[in-house]
Amino acid sequence: MKYKMYDEMMEQPESLRKTFESEMPKLDEASKLAANASKIYLVGCGSSISTCYSVRDAIRMSSTNLDIEVYAGYEFYYNKKLIENEDSIAIFTSQSGETADTLAALRKANEYKIHTVSISNEPESSMIKEAKTPIVTRCETETAILGTKTYITQLACLYQILFSASDYEAKDTLLEQLSQMPDLIEELLKTTEYDNRLLAQDFKNEDIFYCLGSGPNFGLAYKLAMTMLMEGAIKHACPEYSAEFRHGLIERAEKDVPIIILKSEFESDEITDKAIDFSENLKLKSIIYELKDYADVDKLLSPFVLVIPLEWFVYYLAHYNGEDPGATRHIGKVRY
Repeated sequence: MKYKMYDEMMEQPESLRKTFESEMPKLDEASKLAANASKIYLVGCGSSISTCYSVRDAIRMSSTNLDIEVYAGYEFYYNKKLIENEDSIAIFTSQSGETADTLAALRKANEYKIHTVSISNEPESSMIKEAKTPIVTRCETETAILGTKTYITQLACLYQILFSASDYEAKDTLLEQLSQMPDLIEELLKTTEYDNRLLAQDFKNEDIFYCLGSGPNFGLAYKLAMTMLMEGAIKHACPEYSAEFRHGLIERAEKDVPIIILKSEFESDEITDKAIDFSENLKLKSIIYELKDYADVDKLLSPFVLVIPLEWFVYYLAHYNGEDPGATRHIGKVRY
């Protein structure tokens, strides 16, 4: 059986192509503003904050000149350290453009005369209308709650803006590989379905998953747990930085406990490897996704690659449990 999420997954490559084609002038505008700002705020909720975590950690790993802070919507709204007319830029991310937390934060930034950029999939949304620099991801309507094409295009916009603004020595190569990502994702959608369908069959009866990643893979681990497994597959899940494995989670590491580990050979994956070894010694049910198994790209682009097999895993995990991976019980897709 095919759910709406299936169609939206398959639309990811074309959504990326259309977004790059139509929004590059606005992305360049935002990049120039970011390059000249003393501080960059990234604000979002759910899948949208996960994209902020990933690009922040990717930028930090590249030792660039950018100063980035990430906030959930209301955490930014209640931030008492904002200064009127401060030399900063605030980038707000939301699939719907109506997320109450994020919209309130955008309005506060406007009140403080901070330059606002919004990234949303809805061209008539409040966030697009009210931001000084609006960027529309060209995905058409998305209904699956966990976010596929809106996630990948939003993440791409953030990478394009911030790496263009950075002094990362390999940024030209990274941005060229980013521009080629639609073709790579198109291939991954074909080649990763079968194995992850079998994996989902094996894990369909599990009730909780721990999700680990370091660097920009933490943002993906956060999305995997918070929106893909909990919202899409209706499974309990907990995201952690790999380095946090030894704090708390290590006490829950027991035989047959499922743990999903994302690895891309970052320097920080030295700690990921230790978590893998510990888990294997205790015979946990480890699922390890490694970038090198899927693509030869700049490691900082890892979330774009690893999210595709993870989407298939969650899609079939929901299916084998009689759930529609795009449906919700309590969450409204646009307003709440």
